Amino acid sequence: MIKSMTGFGHAEAVTKERKITVELKSVNHRYLDLSIKMPRKLNVFEGQIRNLMKHYMQRGKVDVFITYEDYTAGNVSVKYNREIAAEYLKYLKQMEEEFSLENDVKVSGLSRYPEVLSMEEQSINEEETWHSLEGPLHEACGKFVKTREREGENLKNDLLVKLDGLENMVIKVQQRSPEVVQAYREKLEAKVHELLEDAQIDESRIAAEVILFSDKICNDEETVRLLSHIRGMKKILMEKEGVGRKLDFMAQEMNREANTILSKSSDLEVSDIAIDLKTEIEKIREQIQNIE
Repeated sequence: MIKSMTGFGHAEAVTKERKITVELKSVNHRYLDLSIKMPRKLNVFEGQIRNLMKHYMQRGKVDVFITYEDYTAGNVSVKYNREIAAEYLKYLKQMEEEFSLENDVKVSGLSRYPEVLSMEEQSINEEETWHSLEGPLHEACGKFVKTREREGENLKNDLLVKLDGLENMVIKVQQRSPEVVQAYREKLEAKVHELLEDAQIDESRIAAEVILFSDKICNDEETVRLLSHIRGMKKILMEKEGVGRKLDFMAQEMNREANTILSKSSDLEVSDIAIDLKTEIEKIREQIQNIE
C-alpha cells in the first residue's frame, strides 16, 4: 500500500511504577531521518529504538518524543559530599582568621551550600524498563503507519486521476499529428498553385517536402514513451509501496518527453497541449514528493 511521508502516532503506558508516553510526527525527507528526544536515563535504549522504528518506516524526517515518569519512592536519593563540605569549612576558617570575623556556620547553613547535598537519580532496571517502553513504541508506530496509509490512499487516488488526464492529453497529441501534416500539405499545395498558377505541379516534390516536414515534427517516440511511463506509474501505484524515488525518476522522464514534444511542435494546438502536459507533470511530481 502506498504511504505518505506525513504521519502522526501517539501512545502511552501507565502502571503503578511509571508512565511512558511516545509521540511521533513526520514530514517529507529524501531519506529516513530519526530525531529522538527522551530523558537521559533512556539514552541506553537509543539503538534499540532506532532499529524498532526502521521496521515501520523507510523515508521521512521523523521526530520522536518520549517522556518517562517514575512513581516509585526510591527512584532518587540524597547524596552527601563530605569532601566539598570540608573544603567550605576550611576556607570559612581561613576567612575567620584573616578578617577577624565570627564563624557562625551551622550544619543547616552548610548543607545549603552548592553540591554539599545533592539529589541523585537511581539507575534503572534496563530489562524491565525496555519491556515497559517497547509496548508503547510499537503502538505509536502502528498508529503512525495507519495515518501514513490513509494519507497515501488519498495521494494515490489523486495521482490516478491526474495520470488519466495526462493519458487523454497524449492521445490528443497522437490524433492531432496526422492532421498537422495534412494541413501542411494542403497549405503547401495552395501556395505552389498560387505561385505557378496554371503550370503543372510536381507532386513528387511536394510529397518530398511533406515527408521532410513530417520527420521534423514527428513525436511518435515521445508519445509512446510518455504513455508507457504513465501506465507504468499507474501500475506501481496500484501494486507497490516504498516507491517514492522510483516514481520521482519516472516523473522526470515524463517531463523530458513533454519538453521534446513542445520543442518539435509547429502547431499551436499541440504546443498548448504540451504546455498543459508539463504543468500537470509538475503537479504530479510535487505530489510524489509526499510518497514514502
